[in-house]
Amino acid sequence: MKKTEINKLPLVVICGRTNVGKSTLFNCLTEKKQALVSDISGTTRDSNLGIVEWAKSTFQLVDTAGLLDAAYLTPKKITSKDDDIDSKTQKQAKKYLDEAEILIFLVDAKAGLMPEDITLAKAINKEKKYRKKTILVANKVDSFNISPETAQFNKLNLGEPIPVSAASGSQTGDLLDKIVDILKKNKKGEETYKISEESENLINVCLIGKPNVGKSSLLNSILGYERVIVSPIAHTTREPQNTDIIYQNKKIRLIDTAGISKKGQKTKGLEKPGILKSLKSLDKADIALLVIDISKPITHQDLKLVEEIVERQISLIIIANKWDAIEDRDTKKWSEYLYDKMPFVTWAPLQFISAKTGEKVQKVLDIVLAVYTGRLVQISDSQAEKFMKRVIKIHKPAKGKGLKAPRIYEFKQTKTNPPAFIIRIGPDDNLHFSYVRFMENRLRERFGFLGTPIKMIVTKNKKSHTTYSN
Repeated sequence: MKKTEINKLPLVVICGRTNVGKSTLFNCLTEKKQALVSDISGTTRDSNLGIVEWAKSTFQLVDTAGLLDAAYLTPKKITSKDDDIDSKTQKQAKKYLDEAEILIFLVDAKAGLMPEDITLAKAINKEKKYRKKTILVANKVDSFNISPETAQFNKLNLGEPIPVSAASGSQTGDLLDKIVDILKKNKKGEETYKISEESENLINVCLIGKPNVGKSSLLNSILGYERVIVSPIAHTTREPQNTDIIYQNKKIRLIDTAGISKKGQKTKGLEKPGILKSLKSLDKADIALLVIDISKPITHQDLKLVEEIVERQISLIIIANKWDAIEDRDTKKWSEYLYDKMPFVTWAPLQFISAKTGEKVQKVLDIVLAVYTGRLVQISDSQAEKFMKRVIKIHKPAKGKGLKAPRIYEFKQTKTNPPAFIIRIGPDDNLHFSYVRFMENRLRERFGFLGTPIKMIVTKNKKSHTTYSN
């Protein structure tokens, strides 16, 4: 399986203790509200990745979790027993620090110089590989005149601090100028990354599901490394995580979202905004990978998620994870069970996998490409007319209300991605919804549309219409 993460861009990493405004600065520089911002310590667990363009240069920006312990900057001091969420988070942050071209060491000017800042700065100064690529940035600066509120950070021995206000964006241009200058000296970031062109050809794939069904494990298995933190604790992932890859010359953006649960929607803490971001991610998705735990019964919440996906006209692939936990691995029997529970999406492909062992995971991206192809199918007017005549010959239109059978005057496709069709009938006719579904099923048999909802609009004399989506 050929897959490549977009990693040719130079990497700039934001680091520092918790609650200094790393996520706010990340959102400011990337000009997106991607990272979840909160006053609660430890909000960021997974590292956020974004693209920044400035002065004809482009780089990849990473917002890491707050460094809790300077010992994580010296991996030899860390034991294999450190397997809790915080430990995994810190290890992931260190990985990005090691790979970075530039480190932005962020401190909080309002809070002043803290013991954690001093400890982390000492650890950075001890490691030459960190020290030579670190920029000291003082956040939350109200006045940009030279003052004691920034001068105190000179004690960290990381150079003169660059004052910024991430919340307002003030002075962040100076910071970007500094970053670009360093990258140019290092002969990095000179080529322009064409975001507009990239976005047009990008396949947005959203991994969604209840907590603990294995979404992050699936993402890591697809990528072949630990891109996101995996934990059995519910809501480990609190914000959408974007990872761009190239697979079979197609650009795919994988979005790992927070687990969505009925209980979480009532939560006042971090889970609620995380869930809202997950649902918002669906709005931008072309395809949703609905991850379910096949070792547990289908719930009302699973069905509600399917409803959210279909309502948004997003293509659907059902991923039955934890297949390794099933003793009776009869795919036909389990497929019948799942489609019986979700009869309104029998058009969605189903793939049994084990994200834990990697079994069948390699097939997921192949299905993604096949489904995306289905979203782009365009039927010509002549093909649509031939199809309509053939369908009517097989089964005459069924009437809804009224005494006479309806007559279909026109059938044609009005758009793609996702596909939509118009059925024009007589002014006094009514077409039964079951016949619309019949036409949809014949469409799928004839032209594919794998995993893609189809919108069918019934019109009368172009004055009124009824919409059927599935």
